Formats: sequence, C-alpha cells, structure tokens
Amino acid sequence: MEANAKTITYKKRKWQFTPWLFAGPHLIIFLIFFLVPVVYGIYISFTDWDLIGTPDFVGFDNYREILFQKDSTFYEQLHNGLRNTFVFVVLTVPFCIIVPLLLASALNAKPRLNKLFQSLFYLPSLFAISAVIIIWGLMFNVSFGPINQFLGTTVNWVGTQPYAWLTLVIVTVWWCIGGNMIIYQAALNGISKDFYEAAEIDGATSVQKFFRITLPSIRAQLLYTVVMTTIAQFNVYGQPLMLTKGGPSGSTSVLLMYIQQNAFGTGQSIAGIASAMAVILGLCIMVVSAIQFFFLRNKN
Repeated sequence: MEANAKTITYKKRKWQFTPWLFAGPHLIIFLIFFLVPVVYGIYISFTDWDLIGTPDFVGFDNYREILFQKDSTFYEQLHNGLRNTFVFVVLTVPFCIIVPLLLASALNAKPRLNKLFQSLFYLPSLFAISAVIIIWGLMFNVSFGPINQFLGTTVNWVGTQPYAWLTLVIVTVWWCIGGNMIIYQAALNGISKDFYEAAEIDGATSVQKFFRITLPSIRAQLLYTVVMTTIAQFNVYGQPLMLTKGGPSGSTSVLLMYIQQNAFGTGQSIAGIASAMAVILGLCIMVVSAIQFFFLRNKN
C-alpha cells in the first residue's frame, strides 16, 4: 500500500510539472524580450539618458515637455506623430477588416479554385516590408510606373497629398489582408449549413443571411482581428519611412519615426524623451483596445 501511495504521488507531481515544462520556454522568452524591456522602458521615460552614461532620474519632466510645452520641438513631434498615427489607423483598419471578410465570404461561397485564390491573396503577407515597398515604389513611380502609365497621368503619388495617404493605405491593405482572410475562412467553415438553409426557406436574401447569420457567428474572430489589426497599425513604421519618408512636409510622419529619431537617429540620443513618447503610444493602444473590447464583446 505504501509503495502504491508513493507511485500515485510521483505521478501526480510529474503531471503538475509537465505543463510548466512546455510553458517554461515561452514564459522565459516573454520575460526576457517583453516584460523586462517594457518595465525598463517605462523607467527610462522618467530619466534623462543618452544611452551612454548613467540615467538621471527627472520625474515627470519628459512628460511635461512633450505634453504641455507648446514651444518645444518634442511637443510638436508628439502631437504631429500621434495625429498621423491615428489617421493611418482610421484609414487602414476598416479596409483590413472589411476586404478580407468579403474575400473570405466570396471564396467560401464559390469553392472552385478556392485554394488557388486563397494562396494568391495570402502570399503578400509573407513578404518583408522592404520587398513590399520596392514593389509598390516601382508601381507608383512618377516617370515609368505602370499605374501612371495606365491612368495616363503624372501624379507624384508619394510626394503630394492626399495621394500619399492613399498610397500608404493601398500598400498596407494589400500587404495585410491575407492573415485576416485565413482567420475568416476558418470561422466561416465552422458555421452550420443548416442555418443558411433554414433562412433560405424563410425567404432571407444573401444580405440578410450575411448580417443575421454570418456576422453573429464569427463575432469572436471579428473581435480578435479588429483588436490585433488596430494594434499592428498603431505600430506602423516601415511604410511611411520607406515609401513617403514622412512627407510631404511631415504629413505622414508617424510617432514611431520620431521615437526612433530621438533615440537613435540624432547626434545626441534623447532616450528619456523617446521612451516617454513610446509609453504614451502604448497607453493610446491600450485605451483604444479596451474600447473595442467593450463595444464588440459578446454580451449574451
């Protein structure tokens, strides 16, 4: 009896240890590459530091300068960068949600060549941002770009407004729709066909079935994609940096560009200011995500 009790105890302990064995590496990576940098970055936002010497604690001075001192360069950078970031999010997120959903619905309704078109639409999301910008930079070239050639115009797509914003939206949507489309396709395949057959018997139109059956059935997936897409677009950096270079006249300079410039891109690093800007951006993302969760969560 004693030997059996020891065996049971050993098995129980082994079973409790096994989940930590699998989760441990992920927790270590999360701790080293996310939690520690976040906490340290918040601390740096309260200091005056040039990345070389010892950080000098200055309290809320960095936040006061970038939030309230209107004659400060950093005040202008924060407000211009944050405004442009919000503009980018507002312009891109709806398309990055609606377009993949419509594509997934179309592919789900027409199974023929489904896998081929799914691969074609998903392929751009596998490209690095540098490759994406090279492709579209050539497409929108003023002199020999095929878009101007096709339209018969000489529009400077990346150097004038509102074309610069239009270009950024097109490039971003083309690059990002694949991942959300795959999620929506998987969700749509999980909806029972009986719901649609019953609705069709009752005389429901395709539009009514879409809004009364499809959307409520994939509510969780919609919430996930809306929140994750919004977070991703708030962290925009490569598209405006490489395609429009923040122009024209800083109209597409997003906050991450100013953060990088202050931390690493000038002769004297201002890591405290850059960290304070990053913290404010993170808080904006948290607030917007919380609002989205509140309005899109399942209240049933």
